[in-house]
Amino acid sequence: MSKSQYETFETHEPYASYHHDVPAPPYGPDGSVHSAETLPYGLYEDTYRPAYEAQAYFVAEPVLPRQGAGAGVAHAGSVLEEEASEAEVAAGVSGRGARRRRARCAERPESAVRRLLPQALVVAFLAGGTTAFIANDKAIELTVDGKQRTLHTFAGDVRELLADEGVRVGAHDMVAPAPDTALASGDAVAVHYGRPVRLTLDGERREVWTTAHTVEGALDELGVRAEGAYLSASRSQTIGRAGLALDVRTERAVTVMADGRTRTVRTNAATVREAVEEAGVTLRGEDATSVPPDSFPRDGQTITVLRVSGSREVREEQIPFEVRRTEDPTLFTGTEVITQPGVPGLRRDTYVLRTVNGVRGKPRREASEVVRKPKPQIVRVGTRKRPTSVAGADHLNWRGLAACESGGRPDAVDPSGTYGGLYQFDTHTWHSLGGSGRPQEAPAEEQTFRAKKLYVRRGATPWPHCGARLRG
Repeated sequence: MSKSQYETFETHEPYASYHHDVPAPPYGPDGSVHSAETLPYGLYEDTYRPAYEAQAYFVAEPVLPRQGAGAGVAHAGSVLEEEASEAEVAAGVSGRGARRRRARCAERPESAVRRLLPQALVVAFLAGGTTAFIANDKAIELTVDGKQRTLHTFAGDVRELLADEGVRVGAHDMVAPAPDTALASGDAVAVHYGRPVRLTLDGERREVWTTAHTVEGALDELGVRAEGAYLSASRSQTIGRAGLALDVRTERAVTVMADGRTRTVRTNAATVREAVEEAGVTLRGEDATSVPPDSFPRDGQTITVLRVSGSREVREEQIPFEVRRTEDPTLFTGTEVITQPGVPGLRRDTYVLRTVNGVRGKPRREASEVVRKPKPQIVRVGTRKRPTSVAGADHLNWRGLAACESGGRPDAVDPSGTYGGLYQFDTHTWHSLGGSGRPQEAPAEEQTFRAKKLYVRRGATPWPHCGARLRG
């Protein structure tokens, strides 16, 4: 007996039946090796081939609608019986075993046909679906941000493909071909993500977007001339999805005028000071430039260097005092008495003297300090109504006396400084008569009034040389 019910033999080898009921002879009637044709799979229930394959093998033709059911069944049954009989005779199967086999074959045709038709329809449906499946399947080469892969898809256009693959694109991303482009097998789709670059180009800041992966690619994409330029990052540095900050200073022509010479240099300096130094000019001390030294040098700009030398000078200046006047009812109108003389203050100022390219400029006050504050002058102003006369003295020639004593000048003072005014009062006598301050500072009317009072007291004695004029 075989070790496995699924074991089969080649057709050119001697055939032997392993059925437990009928042993097969090893040789034919003429003594030769048995060479009968191997029976098809499916005649026995213990073979490997499934039953529906065996039934499909024995059905000669399908049952047409115009044929009767009985005719079809009978025809199928006769065919099965004839083929089973021939096979059994050729195999040497005994009568009883052959009858059992023929009985089984006679019972199968009707059920075999019923099972065969649904299976045939399923096979036809699957064949049509497979054809549609193969027709809609496309091989697409998809590259996302430089990463390439080949895939199969049923998407109709680029947008549907990206949605199926979970690839999200934004306003700054680039898709080639366009999202509405229809797809065909063999097409290539590329997605390049945008990257923000915070670019400072020649001192001007702005934010731009690029799909390049390196600094060099971004400069090419943005059209920035990088020959001779300063870059804050290397050209080969990669740009991530988060972007980067990039400072670019292109090469510019700058003219520097200093010390009577003109120099033109090509530079990518960040400031005017750096450009001047690259031209071989050194700034010292208070030297300045015609433009702010920390400003950005522009292409074609001319920069003038100003050689500045300077010194400082200290000057002292007086601060005028304030005059404060107060009314005094004890003094006659027109009379002013200084009770506190004013004292000027003192201010110390520091001036800067600059010489620019040999030309001295106007002094500029740099600092100021008050050394002494001014002291105000206080003056009493009389508000009392002046009397018109003095009894016993109004009839005298006071004009003649004044002309003799002072030449008729109210502010006259003798060479010694002791006597003053029209009538040459000394300060003591003036005060005893009710005057204040010095007599030469009082009005002429007040001086005449005081002189009349003195005459009433002492007569013409105070004027020993000119007193006689009072009578003349």
